[in-house]
Amino acid sequence: MTNNDIFKKIRIALSLKDYEILDILKLEDFEMSKGELNALFQREDHPNYQECGDQVLRKFLNGLITKMRGPRPKK
Repeated sequence: MTNNDIFKKIRIALSLKDYEILDILKLEDFEMSKGELNALFQREDHPNYQECGDQVLRKFLNGLITKMRGPRPKK
């Protein structure tokens, strides 16, 4: 299973819209355009397909944790 598959499954499971995903990424100070995001959700044989790197998935998952639980407490 690729990072793209994992990202798609999370998106569908949580019924996330493009703007919600972009907002989640911004929580981790990671900027991405809507076009770049849509390229991650294309089929592998599509000309605009972009492979989802580990950093993008990691930033999304950390941002999702921040959104659901709130910011990390300061030590």
